[in-house]
Amino acid sequence: MSEVTHQHGPDCGCPDCGDPRSMGFLDKYLTVWIFGAMAVGVGLGSVAPSVTEPIQKYYLVEIGLVLMMYPPLAKVNYGQLPTVFREWRVLGLSLVQNWLVGPTLMFALAVVFFSGITPGLPARPEFFLGLVFIGMARCIAMVLVWNELAEGSNEYAAGLVAFNSVFQILTYGAYVWFFALFLPPVLGLDIGIATGFDVTVRQVFEAIAVFLGVPFGAGVLTRYLGTTARGKEWYDEQFVPTIGPLTLLALLFTVVVMFATQGDAIVAQPGDVVLIAVPLTIYFAVMFLVSFGMGRSIGADYSTTTAIGFTAASNNFELAIAVAVAVFGVGSGVAFTTVVGPLIEVPVLLALVHVAIYFQRRFDWAGYDTGSLEADEDSEQNAPPGVDG
Repeated sequence: MSEVTHQHGPDCGCPDCGDPRSMGFLDKYLTVWIFGAMAVGVGLGSVAPSVTEPIQKYYLVEIGLVLMMYPPLAKVNYGQLPTVFREWRVLGLSLVQNWLVGPTLMFALAVVFFSGITPGLPARPEFFLGLVFIGMARCIAMVLVWNELAEGSNEYAAGLVAFNSVFQILTYGAYVWFFALFLPPVLGLDIGIATGFDVTVRQVFEAIAVFLGVPFGAGVLTRYLGTTARGKEWYDEQFVPTIGPLTLLALLFTVVVMFATQGDAIVAQPGDVVLIAVPLTIYFAVMFLVSFGMGRSIGADYSTTTAIGFTAASNNFELAIAVAVAVFGVGSGVAFTTVVGPLIEVPVLLALVHVAIYFQRRFDWAGYDTGSLEADEDSEQNAPPGVDG
């Protein structure tokens, strides 16, 4: 991915602004690789359903996610995070989008599609709950990959993800209770949701510790050791490009094993998959476009705006799946809905990566400098070797 720091525009013309001729082999044909991985996974799962057992036994999905997140987190300049957290307009916008707009929009879509109020669409309480579980879980994993592919700010993405993680531990259970159990009766909706289930802080904490804590800790340690031993220039110009391809390779691996676990169900219940896919697709697109527009409206530069857009549009499916399985069981409709989520997220968010890159080239970003970290980067170039911010 590009390391350039200037503002791109419609007439930029630099080799880092999405020109396919300047892209690596994996980047250039990424769409082909991902759809191929999806096909391989579905085919493997439908032909050999027993493959699910070793995938779950050896935690292959979890391993793929951790490996996928490591390079972006190793690339983050953690010395710039204080600057990230001082930018109150960006943090405030992210807070509103992630914890007010996002959950409310997902709840509204769940009501429209699965509460029974829409003619022709009967009440599906298990799908309703699945969407609520997804909508309340803000993304802490794959957002880093989508942001990286779209040339977003790794520093802002990491900072916003860390912010969301702390907020998520404290509020996920309360959000699920409010939107799944309290609000529907208040609105007069008789969806048929069983009461009495509970979501514990421990379930949320364990999921975040695995999917964010492990790669985050590895990224911090790697950067500290690398810059201390060999210097920032060696780390950024030699080490980071070396580990960069691991993100895409791990993404493809994760897509294969993730789709393989549900290949049999996808083939057996294609109608349900499509039904769940519709509100999720609407959600991803609306959240990204609205958040991207709001980021630009506060004067944020492209990389910061992109980080805002993808952190708002993505969801923590790993947490939603873990909680749904723990509360309702692996064979439940709620768990099925949460598992379908990432199967829809992968192609939709990949498409939004291309949309973001189009916006990068289409719009003039001159003068949009809210959240820009360029000044800090310039000052670091004059710092002694091994000093990282």
